[in-house]
Amino acid sequence: MPNPAQYILALDQGTTSSRAIVFDQKGSIVAAAQKEFGQIYPLSGWVEHDPREIWSTQAGVAAEAVTRAGLGPAQIAAIGITNQRETTLIWDRKTGQPVYNAIVWQDRRGAALCESLQQQGLAPTIRAKTGLPVDAYFSATKIRWMLDNVEGVRTRAEAGELAFGTVDSWLVWNLTHGAMHITDITNASRTMLFNIHSRDWDTELLEALDIPRALLPQVRASSEHYGMTHPSLFAAPIPIAGIAGDQHAALFGQMCIEPGMVKNTYGTGCFLVMNTGSTPIESKNSLVTTIAWQIGDRVDYALEGSIFIGGAVVQWLRDGMGLFRHASEIEGLAGSVGDSDGVYLVPAFAGLGAPHWNAHARGSMFGATRATTAAHLARAALDSIAFQSIDVLRAMEADAGKPITELRVDGGAVANNLLMQIQADLLGIDVVRPKVIETTALGAAYLAGLAVGYWPSIEAMAAQWQPDRHFTAGISRDDAGRQLRGWHRAVNAAKAWADAE
Repeated sequence: MPNPAQYILALDQGTTSSRAIVFDQKGSIVAAAQKEFGQIYPLSGWVEHDPREIWSTQAGVAAEAVTRAGLGPAQIAAIGITNQRETTLIWDRKTGQPVYNAIVWQDRRGAALCESLQQQGLAPTIRAKTGLPVDAYFSATKIRWMLDNVEGVRTRAEAGELAFGTVDSWLVWNLTHGAMHITDITNASRTMLFNIHSRDWDTELLEALDIPRALLPQVRASSEHYGMTHPSLFAAPIPIAGIAGDQHAALFGQMCIEPGMVKNTYGTGCFLVMNTGSTPIESKNSLVTTIAWQIGDRVDYALEGSIFIGGAVVQWLRDGMGLFRHASEIEGLAGSVGDSDGVYLVPAFAGLGAPHWNAHARGSMFGATRATTAAHLARAALDSIAFQSIDVLRAMEADAGKPITELRVDGGAVANNLLMQIQADLLGIDVVRPKVIETTALGAAYLAGLAVGYWPSIEAMAAQWQPDRHFTAGISRDDAGRQLRGWHRAVNAAKAWADAE
């Protein structure tokens, strides 16, 4: 029987901050701590983090959250880890010292190598084996850059002296003082080196990218007892028992455990993920096929679509356009008008993501008149987040061959009731916001707790998932269709403008 006097500690290592949350048996938050860390931009398109700062901030907030909860190490049943994906580190196996900064998922320095792989005709093979398009977003080209550009790294890597890892591997290495070099299957599936069908590092891809197998971590399930923390960290060893990349953890935290269930995380961008069950679906609509998680011997797969600019469009209106001082003010401003009065904003500030994948498109506004006000622009911005999400959801429906009946939502922007209502209106199905919106950390906690028996089953966890609010469509399907047609006209015009260069 699980011990109600114990708790689960979730480590949530993100792109701009490290967080730690203590959860109780009901899945409620007991204590939390968060600390931001530095972003390093050596050249245009390059983004790095200091690996030591990633670890120091994560270790610091872990200790702080446990202290705030008033707990000792014996009261922590297990630790779960979730992390920014694709970010790449290489370190010395003996000293634990990084050979270079962490190269962040946003970094584009691998773009030329990706073009070379495409010219070699490897893109179909890579997609068939990994479920991923050839892109600098993923870890493989970042590893190759370090091998080719950091002095001595290739020689030392081939000699077995160095270790590669995504952020989860780096955290486990430090939590165990170098006793464990592992990753979980979800993080492995984001490297462009892992065969999601054979569930192993792919020899052909390693050879094509000239990456030594000796660098790579052991791949484990997302929920299992991996090992214990070093006693010096929490004054006593604590089991490490759950690992998943952030979007996979959020899908699990939302208890999207049946095929066809979908969640959307509304953050700086939007990340939509659909559980497709035990069978991977090869996307015909420009989505990513990925592994959702592995529990025991069972592997679940997922379809994923990424939207580059979600909540970031609100930041742009605040910081770039000066329409308001605080992001939360957009709800009142946009809500002061009934609709956008025919104005469409295409926030392609960094190109268009799924399912359009147009890197050259740029931010555009259409339909403005002398009557257009700041409120209409604010409304069009919220509309754009919902429209982009619908485009991905429709692609998911086409790939899966079944309709989506409910959308579970999380992330910072879901506090905006107007945005959630717009999403429900345009989508035509219920949009459901849970009571606990820290679903990424909750998913990591659930995976860890399941492995040590803190929760007896997935069904028991699913039973305690609770909605905070259902948003139901309040406009006609004809009205929604008219607005969507206008949106697609605007997107096509933005693409045509980019193509005319």
